[in-house]
Amino acid sequence: MSGSKSSSYRIEGRQMIAETPELRVQILTLAEGEEVPWHYHNGITDSFVCLDGPMRVETRAPHHDYLLAAGERCEVPARTAHRVSGAGGGACRFVIIQGVGTYDFVPIT
Repeated sequence: MSGSKSSSYRIEGRQMIAETPELRVQILTLAEGEEVPWHYHNGITDSFVCLDGPMRVETRAPHHDYLLAAGERCEVPARTAHRVSGAGGGACRFVIIQGVGTYDFVPIT
């Protein structure tokens, strides 16, 4: 299954902190009403740390709804569909650590 190396959605801000072939660390900022849409990664885990929130990380199969306040974190393993937004449609800012493995972004339509 192929996936994109670049994201096909727009958000308020992205700040790359570190990037190697097997690890990415970014700070993402979502404005009110924005989201990282449903997707999955074939071989990497997403680790989220909320900086400003609250934020919401939703997964499918298994279904889970993480509501994170500043300083809280969660992980989404490879091949688990997920999306990220500010809780209640609000704004949020978070660190995302992606790895260890080759990054891809497989959208779910």
